[in-house]
Amino acid sequence: MRKLKFGTKEIKILGLSSLGGTLEFYDFIIFVFFAEYIANVFFPKDMSEFWALLNTYGAFAAGYLARPLGGIVMAHFGDKFGRKNMFMLSILLMVLPTFVLAFIPGYETLGFLAPVLLILIRIFQGIAIGGELPGAWVFVREHCQEKQKAFFLSCLNSAMALGILLGSIVFLIINAFFSIEEIAAYAWRIAFFVGGIFGIISIYLRRFLQETPVFKQMKKESSLSSFPLKDLFKEKDIVKNLFSSMMMTWVLTGCVIVLVLLMPKFMPSILNLSGVEGSYLQILGILGIALGGAFMGYLVDKFGLFKICIFFSLTFVFFSFLYFYALYELKNLVLVCILYSIVCFLGGINVFAPILMSEVFRAKIRFSGISFSYNIAYAISGGITPQLVFWLNTLASKNENPFLYGMSIYMIFLALLAICAVFIVKDKIKFDNHS
Repeated sequence: MRKLKFGTKEIKILGLSSLGGTLEFYDFIIFVFFAEYIANVFFPKDMSEFWALLNTYGAFAAGYLARPLGGIVMAHFGDKFGRKNMFMLSILLMVLPTFVLAFIPGYETLGFLAPVLLILIRIFQGIAIGGELPGAWVFVREHCQEKQKAFFLSCLNSAMALGILLGSIVFLIINAFFSIEEIAAYAWRIAFFVGGIFGIISIYLRRFLQETPVFKQMKKESSLSSFPLKDLFKEKDIVKNLFSSMMMTWVLTGCVIVLVLLMPKFMPSILNLSGVEGSYLQILGILGIALGGAFMGYLVDKFGLFKICIFFSLTFVFFSFLYFYALYELKNLVLVCILYSIVCFLGGINVFAPILMSEVFRAKIRFSGISFSYNIAYAISGGITPQLVFWLNTLASKNENPFLYGMSIYMIFLALLAICAVFIVKDKIKFDNHS
């Protein structure tokens, strides 16, 4: 059996590469955690709780819709002038709106300007984030050994899940030290202030990163693309490559948003738990999806992406149905917790997205190819999923058939996307060739 090389150098690259993604997921999870408080601050008091929350999740979705612009621009310069330079810029731009959200006045002070500014902040964050995660995938892929590429990419995704864990911990601390009234008045802003501080530390630490060997070699050979996005669309099988990448991105989006971000928000009301108890469930889910992703990445390096994707996608469908049935029909806490942890572990299929995308695009247009397909798909799926899931959960909670199984059908949809994606580019996936 092949031994994994996971020394100080590899840990440093993974750690520093994951900082921006960690901040991204931290920022998004605290936005979800404090959605009710944000809705009360930035929207009119006479608006119903349902519509205020729906509009808040709409602002959440606005960040996803803005990602393609930032992602495409940063990827263009990342393919031309280096991965490290864009790494520094993207995290700098992410810190600014996080700080602004910690201090901006609400509806009582600014009136209808408040929700407008909230949406603008999310859009600005989306622009900054657009190039961050694709850049991290490219950076790690071009630093790691060929026979361990899937494992390292999956470890990167798992490390980024720590951002959600950090957000959960901050949420618990704020709830432990402040009353509900204090949180509603001002304490929710502390979470965003902490995110800003974390971002500043990340900017400092990223100074120690080195440019990837692959980019250095391309620069030495003068083989860099002068217009990466244009060259991207001249590639052979570009439609297949982009389409499969977008499908797999939707899988990543769905797994993270539904299982880790939103279900812990919905489960407390269904199971008669407190919001704090829901955050404990979320920590369980985070650990599950992180461990599951790393495990699947390791298996991909051993047995190939195609086989592993098919097997775990089908298993994901089976346990997803059991989980949602137990949640909405049986409402048995112990059974729901067991099945939720299993489904989150199987939700590690989200790591197939960077694994697949890193293979189908050549090095000189890799950043642009991944960023374009990832951000376009994330804008669509990330814009639709929160509100769709919010709606499906509302209907399922009322036991309105056939919507009782709507969430399960969405999980089946995600699994089918993953299976179709690997079928489309089966001939281009190189993980199946082992020496």
